[in-house]
This record gives sequence, structure tokens and C-alpha cells, in this order.
Amino acid sequence: MLFDTAIGRCGIAWGDNGILAVSFPESDDAKTLQRLRRRAPDAREIADASQAPGEIAQAVAGIRALAEGEDVGFDDARLDMQGVSPFERSVYALTCKIAPGETRTYGDLARDLGDVALSRQVGQALGNNPVPIIVPCHRVVGAGGTMTGFSAPGGTDTKRRLLKIEGAIGPDLLDLMGG
Repeated sequence: MLFDTAIGRCGIAWGDNGILAVSFPESDDAKTLQRLRRRAPDAREIADASQAPGEIAQAVAGIRALAEGEDVGFDDARLDMQGVSPFERSVYALTCKIAPGETRTYGDLARDLGDVALSRQVGQALGNNPVPIIVPCHRVVGAGGTMTGFSAPGGTDTKRRLLKIEGAIGPDLLDLMGG
């Protein structure tokens, strides 16, 4: 299902066991749906957001609110993590603890998992995140705050935009120039 937000038309897919996938806006609706279907081929399909089950409607409302800069948590979101490795689940659990307006580095999460040498694996796990925004992988940055490793549509520009909306980073030169 696609739905409008302040950052564009996002998508969400779900099944009997919860949310399977979330997608940032692609260049058009067909590509957003294609990304969702790739991540969740067995998801339920409905076109109209008003027909979504209550828990899905609640997640959509949260994503919309977050895109507007509201401080939103997704602790109650039921995620279907079948097919997600135990390591990825542990990375996602740590990532969910990062509050809006805050960031952590891949190295921080790797240290929390027991070894800074796991930084690359943390990045790979976040690159595989099927439910971005709900698992806020955009809040994980490279050393020194660098915008690296964001596989969502729009790449690091999308990551930077979300972090600005949340107040984690301030405006940059392009913002100040009106661009």
C-alpha cells in the first residue's frame, strides 16, 4: 500500500504476522511498489489506506508524523522478522533505541554488540533493513557524523533530509542558499 508523507509517497507491506516491509519514495509509484514486492512477495495488497487494519494504519500515521518532525516511536509496531538473522535482529533492536534527534555510528553499535570490528556487518545489516523508518537506520552514521551507507532511494540525501527533519543535524550550505 502506498501513502503520502512530507517526504513523498512511501509504501508499507504486511502479512498475518505483522509489517513485512516499508519503502521510502522511489522516483514513481511503480518502483516503490516493486521495492515492496521484492522485500515482501507474499504481502497483502490493498490500494486504499482507509482499508488498512488498525495496526497498519497506526504505523502509517506514525511514519507520516515522523516525516513532519514529530517525536514518534514505533514500540508497538508488530514486525514480521521471519527470514531476518539473529545478528540483524540484534542490530535492529539497538537501532530502535536511538531516539529522534540523535545519531549513533556503525562503530557505536558494533561496540554495543561486543566488537568494533563488526562495524561492516552492522552496516550490511542496516542495508538489509526491511522496515526503514520503523527501524530508524537513518539515525546511524559513519565516524565523525559522515553520511554513509544508506541504501534507501535517494541515498544519503534522504538520510540527511530525515536527520534534518528530526533535528539531529542543522541546515547545510544548500539549505541556507535556498536549494
